[in-house]
Amino acid sequence: MPSVTRGKGPRRGASARRPSPSSCCREGDLHAGRHPGAMDHGQPSPAPAPAAPGAPGAPGPSVIAPLRAVVRLRRRVCLLRKRRLPPPGVGPDARAPAPRAGRDQPQFFTFDGPAELSSRTPRKRRRRSRVVLYPETSRKYRPRVEPRSRAQHCLLLLVAIVGFQVLNAIENLDDNALRYDLDGLEKALRRAVFGQPAAVGRIVALLRDYLATHVHSRPMLLALLGPSGVGKSHVGRLLARHFRAVLGDGAPVLHYDARHHCPEARAEQACREELARRVAGVVARAEEDEKTPLLVLDEAQLLPPALLDELHGFLQPQRAHGFRNAIYVLLSGAGGADITRFVLHNASRALPPRPDGAHGARAEEELREGLRALLAREHPLWRAAAIVPFLLLDKRDVVSCFRDELAGEGFFPEQARAELLAAQLNYYRVAGREFAVTGCKQVVARVNLL
Repeated sequence: MPSVTRGKGPRRGASARRPSPSSCCREGDLHAGRHPGAMDHGQPSPAPAPAAPGAPGAPGPSVIAPLRAVVRLRRRVCLLRKRRLPPPGVGPDARAPAPRAGRDQPQFFTFDGPAELSSRTPRKRRRRSRVVLYPETSRKYRPRVEPRSRAQHCLLLLVAIVGFQVLNAIENLDDNALRYDLDGLEKALRRAVFGQPAAVGRIVALLRDYLATHVHSRPMLLALLGPSGVGKSHVGRLLARHFRAVLGDGAPVLHYDARHHCPEARAEQACREELARRVAGVVARAEEDEKTPLLVLDEAQLLPPALLDELHGFLQPQRAHGFRNAIYVLLSGAGGADITRFVLHNASRALPPRPDGAHGARAEEELREGLRALLAREHPLWRAAAIVPFLLLDKRDVVSCFRDELAGEGFFPEQARAELLAAQLNYYRVAGREFAVTGCKQVVARVNLL
């Protein structure tokens, strides 16, 4: 019985106290030093022979056996842990210093490496926003509404008025352009004028731009220039006929021929007074009817300097409102030699006689600037004119003139007959092409001889 109670005491103390690995190792080493023959190279040694029960100083067998068992277990645990963990300075992470336990690292043993421990960052707890509770006794006020200014209503009214005026102006532009039927004028010119597509297109384009509005700051001056027989006078008659047709009876149209109304025998002052009176009457009639007058002056190269001065005075912006809303068309043979030289020079270089392409447009612009500079030396009136050059007509255009005249006189417009009549005229022959010297000037006389 006394031996049983002694054996229970060490067991209770061993189960209640768990030693750390370092303490286990230290105690194991201590016991190993005391009993060098207990274990050899990590293996347990056989138990020594029990002492004689009657030997003096020997402890009881029931007390030593449990202590030895506990020591052996502690040493075995320490050896297993040493084998599992590599010693410091050995292995792939030997260069890296051993991590120190800090606040962010755990204080207990884990199998995770130092890199995995450092990658784990503690999550921050979100603070919940506290709802501010106002006392029920507090009053809630609405924001004050600023009073609107009366100027806003005036501004909106002004915007509405301006928008209405703009729409009205746009409608007036369309109505004013439709009044003169410029599409019909273009069709009539292209059907009746041969060999001048560029000139017809430029005339119609200039009229569209000018007749888009009724109120202008200065009048429009067109100068149709070219040699004899290219269709200048014919275009002037077609313009006057069209404006009389679209504007009705009493249309503000004046067709003035310098050769007929102001011959050489008549005094220049009398011609000037007559021209001023005619122009003033047409302008006054157009202003009453709210229309744009058309004034065609044929054979302008024969006008004396006094009449050119009078026309130049009509173009000044200081004149009355009616004189600024007018269209003046001057038909002149001035610059015909330069236009003839231009056409023949381009034909010799194998260029198109009529400026249809990009190169032709640039050549036509150079021709217009040259004609303006040439005519401005004679009188400053030509500086404000929009120059429209009429080029020479080739042989097929003359044949078209004969066919049209034959049909107008009641003859059958036979192609062979028209070519036979066209062959009787004189031509400039350059680079395999033929250009009529007098254009269609002699067509009427040739047909009247039939």
